[in-house]
Amino acid sequence: MVVGTVREIKRHEYRIGLTPQCVQAYIGRGHSVLVEKDAGLGAGFTNEEYLEAGAQLIDGAAEVFKAADMIVKVKEPQPVEIEMLRKDQILYTYLHLAADEAQTRGLMKKGVKAIAYETIEPQKGLLPCLKPMSEIAGRLSAQEGAKYLEKPFGGRGVLLGGVPGVARGKVAILGGGVVGTNAAQIAMGMGAEVTILDINAGRLEELDQLYHGQLSTLYSTQANIDKVLEESDLIIGAVLIPGAKAPRLIRREDLSKMKTGALLVDVAIDQGGCFETSKPTTHDDPVYTVDGIQHYCVANMPGAVSRTSTLALTSTTLSYGLAIAGKGVEKACKEDNALKLGLNLYNGKITYKGVADAFDLEYTDPDSIL
Repeated sequence: MVVGTVREIKRHEYRIGLTPQCVQAYIGRGHSVLVEKDAGLGAGFTNEEYLEAGAQLIDGAAEVFKAADMIVKVKEPQPVEIEMLRKDQILYTYLHLAADEAQTRGLMKKGVKAIAYETIEPQKGLLPCLKPMSEIAGRLSAQEGAKYLEKPFGGRGVLLGGVPGVARGKVAILGGGVVGTNAAQIAMGMGAEVTILDINAGRLEELDQLYHGQLSTLYSTQANIDKVLEESDLIIGAVLIPGAKAPRLIRREDLSKMKTGALLVDVAIDQGGCFETSKPTTHDDPVYTVDGIQHYCVANMPGAVSRTSTLALTSTTLSYGLAIAGKGVEKACKEDNALKLGLNLYNGKITYKGVADAFDLEYTDPDSIL
């Protein structure tokens, strides 16, 4: 199979879908690999490294899309990239379709076979290709939150760790999964007073035992959300429903309960966001204010630490990519239920229920067409 990867063109996205080590792995299985020239520079990988690994360097993305049987990316294809895709081509990347009807319809029209990193699920609740980026985004959410609480950036002027004689900053995290746990680790490391809210009582018990009372846990009810809204300097949205739109946990009218200059960080923005007032932002213009409350909603947070993110991501996506390239989508999905759950679109049909439900479109069971 001819496998291709291109430079990411989403604003301030520096990751790449294949490292030189990935190229070696594909070539070792008998495939050929096309890499757009300079595509890896943002993550610290040179053209020479790709050539040494056996890749063919291609001058433009259009030629890669034209020649490749399978496109391996990081972020969802942008409109100009969707136009370059063709029927039956394999697209292997993050898609987040449930929050993007235009992309969904565009890819349906093209008739591609699209496998989304974020819905590959070998066990219930285990998302191996999403986990490393969730870990990074969680850690960055606390790091960026601390920065944008500073007064020059429009925040309350609060130091999360406080100083002797001054109360520590308060951080509330909505969701106790991978993002939430990593956010809590960094926030606690900074010395903040941290509370995690979740609807899973068992998970709250695990967190309480894991951190021996270093953080507070609350069952996620509206009353408890209202409580942390009033008290917190920083609130991090870390909820996830795999492959579906994120639930809206904070409404616009709730902002009036918060302290002026407090900050909302919405890590769920890729899936539509968990705050009603959230809208995607970029690394060069990351925050905006609604009713006196700062919002940080960068849709590709891990792109800021592109080398770390690329290495972490490709360590989990490679084995599935090799299976797809070696067997084809149909056989690979038949033999591995995790990959079948990753299949979101197939020849114009929606094969992931969360995506179909998001737009009231027809769902097709992948078993009926594979």
